[in-house]
Amino acid sequence: MLEHVNISNEYTTNDVLKTLLYFDGFDYPITANEIEQFSQYSNDKINTELNDLVNKKIIYSFDEFYSVSKNKSLVERRRRGNKKAEEVLKKVTKVSAFISQFPFVEGVFLSGSMSKGYFGEKDDVDYFIITSPNRLWLTRTLLIAFKKIFLLNSKKYFCINYLMSTNSLEIAEKNRFTATEFATLIPMSGNGVYSDFKNNNQWVLDYFPNYMNQNKKSSAIKKNIFKRSSEFLLNGKFGDKLDEYFMTLTKNHQLKKFEKLQDSDFKVAFKGNKNISKHHPNNNQKKVINMLNKNIIAFNKEHNLSIPLEK
Repeated sequence: MLEHVNISNEYTTNDVLKTLLYFDGFDYPITANEIEQFSQYSNDKINTELNDLVNKKIIYSFDEFYSVSKNKSLVERRRRGNKKAEEVLKKVTKVSAFISQFPFVEGVFLSGSMSKGYFGEKDDVDYFIITSPNRLWLTRTLLIAFKKIFLLNSKKYFCINYLMSTNSLEIAEKNRFTATEFATLIPMSGNGVYSDFKNNNQWVLDYFPNYMNQNKKSSAIKKNIFKRSSEFLLNGKFGDKLDEYFMTLTKNHQLKKFEKLQDSDFKVAFKGNKNISKHHPNNNQKKVINMLNKNIIAFNKEHNLSIPLEK
């Protein structure tokens, strides 16, 4: 039977290893500073723990990166993706500013891989959008219509898959995946809406207090004539009816298209009401948490550890 590995601080160890295992699921080595951001501990404690784990050959160090994988080629993969993200950021900044001029858009954020500073060959640029109350589905429809008509349905640099309105900013699903996605959001445009969003999701502090202490700024949304006039025209009862109609139309389409998806999975992957629209056909939330727990079980067995599973 394997002898239990003697670790200096079990809580810090679990914190560090769970972070490394999470990003290992994406083949993504990370730095000590990044580990600190996804931790509850100070940089000194993190560095001490990393050195201890490397010396015990539980994890591996490649230049400034750490990983549970011995595959050094993942570092080069990450560097290529980081460089590509820097290259496309100028274009993404312009697209974000363009999106902000759609009617009732109150905030534009980068999410997904771009929010982690990475862009792979098969990646899309994911946007998280905050809208005015009772206009979410109208805004979503206009954005999707633009993508289908003018971008020939290409989502490479225009993937709109998550929207919330300003009167309902708390994320219902509270887990490591949603906390990671929230913490890494990059605000691109918005007039103070990120601060409100943050205040409504203080639960993320339980996961990543270091990340939540960061101050993030975005460009102000200065309404052009199209945005001002369209919001004026659609601000009354006609706009209310359109929003209701587009919500019903979209939800019926989703139910029909993904009818084989289990009801419990559908409610998470395609969560939708007056104040929220999520379109995640792959149900990444469940997929990533299951992947993480599978990795934890295997890692615990290999190194005789007791890293707790994620709920």
